[in-house]
Amino acid sequence: MSIMEASLISMAPLLLRNLITSLFIFADKCLAFFSQNSKVFEGLRYVILSSFLFFLRILPSFFPSLDPPEDKYENGDRYVPATVGGGGGATGCTGDSGIARALSQLLSIVNDIPVSSRKYEVVRSLAERIIDENLSENDDALRDVNRTVLSAAFARTLSQLEAAMLDQGRGFGSFTSVRNGEPMNGTAEVQYYFLLSRLRRAVKYCSDRVWLRGRSSDELNRSASSAEKLAAELLWLAQKMAACGSIEEAASRWASASNLAWLSLTTEPRLQGFIVKISAFLFTQAKDMGTKKDDETKKEQDRQTKLKMLLLWIPLLCQASMGTDAPVLSIKERGELEKVLEDVIEALGNQEDQEKVLSLWIHHFTYCPSSDWPNLRDCYTRWCIASRRQLLRSNSYICCI
Repeated sequence: MSIMEASLISMAPLLLRNLITSLFIFADKCLAFFSQNSKVFEGLRYVILSSFLFFLRILPSFFPSLDPPEDKYENGDRYVPATVGGGGGATGCTGDSGIARALSQLLSIVNDIPVSSRKYEVVRSLAERIIDENLSENDDALRDVNRTVLSAAFARTLSQLEAAMLDQGRGFGSFTSVRNGEPMNGTAEVQYYFLLSRLRRAVKYCSDRVWLRGRSSDELNRSASSAEKLAAELLWLAQKMAACGSIEEAASRWASASNLAWLSLTTEPRLQGFIVKISAFLFTQAKDMGTKKDDETKKEQDRQTKLKMLLLWIPLLCQASMGTDAPVLSIKERGELEKVLEDVIEALGNQEDQEKVLSLWIHHFTYCPSSDWPNLRDCYTRWCIASRRQLLRSNSYICCI
C-alpha cells in the first residue's frame, strides 16, 4: 500500500464525519425554515437532530481517532479539572468558598450579557476587582481560586466562541491545505482534497442561502458581534490568567482548539483580527514556558504544547495578519512576534519538529497573496544550515565506520 493510499484510508473517518455534518447542517436549516409554519416539519427536524447527535456520540467508538484526546465533555460542557495550573489544595474550591462562587458567577454573567448593556462594565469591573484583590493578598488559597475559576471561564468562553462562529454559518469542517498539522504533498493527494473542498463549499453555499432567508439582518449582526465580544473576553481572560501564573493552562487550551483554528480561517476579517491578537499574546507569554523547570516530563509537555500551537495557528497568522481597514498588529508588534516565533521554533530542539513548523509556514506564507507576514525566512535559513550540517556529520560518521 502506498503512503498516499494509507493516508487517505486514515482520513476516511474524518472525511465521513465532515461530509455528514455538512449535509446535516443543510438539512437542518431547510427544516428550520419550513418548520416555522408546520408542526410536521418541526417534528421531523427534532427526530433528525436527535438521530444526528446519537450518531456523533457512537461514532468515536468505531473510529477512536475521532475522539478528542485532551478535551473531555461532561453534561454538555467542557470538563475542567478541580486543580488547575499546578495549585495544590485547590480541589473543589470553586464550590467550596463564597469568593470563588462569586467570581465564577460574575464571569458567567460577563459572557451572557451584551456589551451594549450599561451593566456590562459594572459586572466586568467587579470581576476584575475580585481577581486583583485576590492577587494582592499574596495568599496561595486565593491564588488557587483565581486560577481555577479563570481556567473554567476560559474553557467555557472558548466553547461559546466556537458555537458563535458556527452560528454564523461559516467554515464548518473546513478542508485546508494542512492535514494533521502537516502540509499535503503530491499532486494526486492535493487534487483529491481540492475536490472534497469544492464539494464542501457547494453544500455550504446551498445551506447558507436557505439559512440566510430564515434570519433577519439584525440577527446576523448580533451573531457576528457576539463572536467578536467572546473573542475579546477570551483575550481578557488570557491576560488575567497570565497575571495569575496559569498561562500554561491557557496555552494548553489554545493548542487544543483545532475546531476554532479551522473555523477562524474562513470567518469574518474583524473576528480573525481578534483571534490573531489572542494567538500573539499567548505565543509571547508561552515563549519561556518550561525553560526553567527541572522536571523533564513537564518540560516535554510544555514543548509539545508550543509545537501544537505553532502547527495550529501559523496558517491563520499568515492569512489574517493584515486586517481589512487597518493592520491587526502594528509594525512593532509584528516584528516582536516574529522574533518570538523564531525563538519558540528554535527552542523546540528537535529538527524534525522544526521542519514540520517551517514547512507549514513556507506553504502558507507563499500561498497567502494578501500578506507577507510573519516573515520567518532567517529562521528557515538557519534550520537549513543546521540540517545540512547534520547530514554531513552523519555521512562523516558512516565513512569513519
